[in-house]
Amino acid sequence: MPDAVLVSDFDGTMTAEDFFSLAVKRLMSPEAMEPWKEYEHGQMTHFTALRTIFSQIRAPESDAIAVTEAMGLDPGIPDALARLRAAGWEVVVASAGCAWYIDRLLDRAGVRLEVHANPGVYLPGGPLVMDAPPPSPLTCEETGVDKAAVVRDALSRAPKVAFAGDGLADLPASLLVADHLRFARGDLAGALTQRGRAFRTFAAWSDIAAMLLEAGGAS
Repeated sequence: MPDAVLVSDFDGTMTAEDFFSLAVKRLMSPEAMEPWKEYEHGQMTHFTALRTIFSQIRAPESDAIAVTEAMGLDPGIPDALARLRAAGWEVVVASAGCAWYIDRLLDRAGVRLEVHANPGVYLPGGPLVMDAPPPSPLTCEETGVDKAAVVRDALSRAPKVAFAGDGLADLPASLLVADHLRFARGDLAGALTQRGRAFRTFAAWSDIAAMLLEAGGAS
């Protein structure tokens, strides 16, 4: 069993930008964002909104890969992971996004991580087809991958669990960890502030590793 676990969102947390919003800007018209607006108004699930946006992509796979590479994966991640692991931390990615681009970016960075994400395949000329993962204790209808369930699983295996995220879908998972082990920015930071819940902010994912290690590793 690990000494400690960091559960991390991917889009907007390990990267500077989300794949879906960048894909709309580069490959689609602004109207392609309508499903996301429906999600924000509670009229569509997070999973359905992303799947619908991805289904509108019509571009060569090379163009979609260029979008992936423009997401801005934190270049400090490989070194940060090595230092975290040396200090007793296990790192798990829990994403409501698509494994098609997550796996590609992590492979390109030479990073091997446990990743929970919705499976997908890019068809010739588009679109990106994202499917729901097989039903399990770590999945749900709202987001596909249930981030809160991934955190609960980590809590059952380790005495210390941290969570990092940036979106509203990260809120339930973030509330399961101790205040000093909750890292947030973007919409998640706003939602936590509204609820009067403490958190630590970060500019890049590798900043989280530095703060955890400054706190004395996994002990």
